[in-house]
Amino acid sequence: MKPAKEAKKYAKTFISIVGIEEAPKALAELALLDNLMTKSREFRSLLVNPGFSSAERESGLKQVAARFSLSEKMVRFVIHLTQIRVVSALSEVIKAATVIYLEKKKRAKATVLTPVELSAKHEERLKVSLKKLIGKDVDMEFVMEPSLLGGILVKVGSTMYDSSIKGQLRLLKDELIKG
Repeated sequence: MKPAKEAKKYAKTFISIVGIEEAPKALAELALLDNLMTKSREFRSLLVNPGFSSAERESGLKQVAARFSLSEKMVRFVIHLTQIRVVSALSEVIKAATVIYLEKKKRAKATVLTPVELSAKHEERLKVSLKKLIGKDVDMEFVMEPSLLGGILVKVGSTMYDSSIKGQLRLLKDELIKG
């Protein structure tokens, strides 16, 4: 399977099955299953290994669903992925579905790397600035990066905004080299 292309196809199917309003809850459920697949070799084997019958997979998945209160739609979707043998790419499907959801809600997800914790005032200013810059509401995830000397790095999708000291020094060096 070509992960990017196939994952997007199944992500679109996933979003259409659960609906845009239920997508955050459904994505959290899928992430829980993906996390369980990562942590439990037995669970991953149950879903991926062709040695298990469809009935065994379905039974095991329903037991997990009952334990974690997962929706019936989620169970059927994952069973479908196991039947067509693409469940191993569940994390790619989750990433693609998240992107589709954010696009439909006209939102973007930003990862902000900072050397220190930002105050609520600075977080709000950054959120307003990013909204003006990209034209969408922004959900921000903050990551402490002590290796930064100062400033911040912001990643929105595949675009990186670098206002760190290191980045500014790199730009200055490039300008000096150009003359």
